[in-house]
Amino acid sequence: MSKVARMEPPDPRARLAALIDAHGVGYAALSRMLRRNDAYLQQYVRRGTPRDLAERDRALLAAYFRVDPVELGGLAAPRLAPIRRLDVEVSAGPGTLGADVPEEGAMLLDPRLLDSLRLDAEHAAMLRARGDSMLPTIADGDQIVIDERDMRVGATPAIFVLRLDGVLLVKRVSKAADGMRIASDNPAYPPMTTAAAEIIGRVVWLSRALR
Repeated sequence: MSKVARMEPPDPRARLAALIDAHGVGYAALSRMLRRNDAYLQQYVRRGTPRDLAERDRALLAAYFRVDPVELGGLAAPRLAPIRRLDVEVSAGPGTLGADVPEEGAMLLDPRLLDSLRLDAEHAAMLRARGDSMLPTIADGDQIVIDERDMRVGATPAIFVLRLDGVLLVKRVSKAADGMRIASDNPAYPPMTTAAAEIIGRVVWLSRALR
């Protein structure tokens, strides 16, 4: 019976040396980029000191050479977690929503981000915000992530996506004596109180393009 050859991980020192040679950059210059002494990388490659690169140094070198940090001895990047991306807009202005919400596909997020938000990917969704009623907190075009498990409205206002009269809104919501108080962060939009709103989920994160 033939034996299957075992793949050995690449030697990060040899890989770094090959990248440096291929790009024609000096060891000293790269070391200075890392804010290390000029001999830092040369000693690492040729003398084995330090034994391992610091994670920050490895990440900077991987970004500089545009390679996977694994090639330089780093850990594999975590597998991204998909959450639903809905083809709807939560609105500060017009925007109705039918009974069925079309899905635009999955949005991939770092599972470490989901953990930090205490968010379950199966009960999360991403939507697009439109309008200016939640400025400066949420701007037109922001992508927001909601936790569909968290529909608890309390005395302290929190930002939720809700459905009111067939319209999806993103607003700051709190308990009121006769229902829920729905307020905008933009003072140009007056608050209202209603008992007819349906909470969809709490906004826990947003992504904003800067151009």
